[in-house]
Amino acid sequence: MTHPIIKDLNTRYTAKKYDTEKRISAEDMDVIKQALRLSASSINSQPWKFIVLESDEAKQKFHDTFANMHQFNQPHAKEASHTVLFAYDPKFTKEKFAKRVDAEVTSGHLPADMYDAFMGAYAFAEMNTDETGFNGNWTKAQTYIALGNLMHTLARLGIDSTPMEGVDGELIGKAFSEELEGHVCELALSIGYHKDGEDYNHGLPKARLAMDHVVTTL
Repeated sequence: MTHPIIKDLNTRYTAKKYDTEKRISAEDMDVIKQALRLSASSINSQPWKFIVLESDEAKQKFHDTFANMHQFNQPHAKEASHTVLFAYDPKFTKEKFAKRVDAEVTSGHLPADMYDAFMGAYAFAEMNTDETGFNGNWTKAQTYIALGNLMHTLARLGIDSTPMEGVDGELIGKAFSEELEGHVCELALSIGYHKDGEDYNHGLPKARLAMDHVVTTL
């Protein structure tokens, strides 16, 4: 199949070694940030923050968070052009959701007289909220929607990426506490351009199960 989407997905892979001399352009970074902002989420909750690490200082801080675990991912912290921290709100309240509904009305997407009705959608969050107000399992799941959206965007731009659950959320929380504003980061995506001749994963064929093993049409 030659469809551009399939080409994107066939050429996308997880980079293992980055070229430190190659940096993503400001224009492409604008596209990347907009793609993150436009990501879908359940009930348009947007229970997230995306921290883009670009400066040497920020990269060093991230590098240092690998002191206790997942050192196999540590080189990406400084070698990749940028890294995006995907952070979720562990206690997404109805008051916070109201700000999203305000934006729905302000943008013209939601008629003002539908405000109260749309507020009722918060029931989806309540179904996933425990007695302490924690709904982090639900809000964390939303960040994976944004991750998938960004990974395809990067493939379209010809930019390599490395998704990482192998990060230390506790140390990230301490190092970037001011920026996270109470959000929790347990997922990151390094982005940039692979190192020719040193990225063993580059250019290998896809290894996926057969279509009839994963897709059922009724």
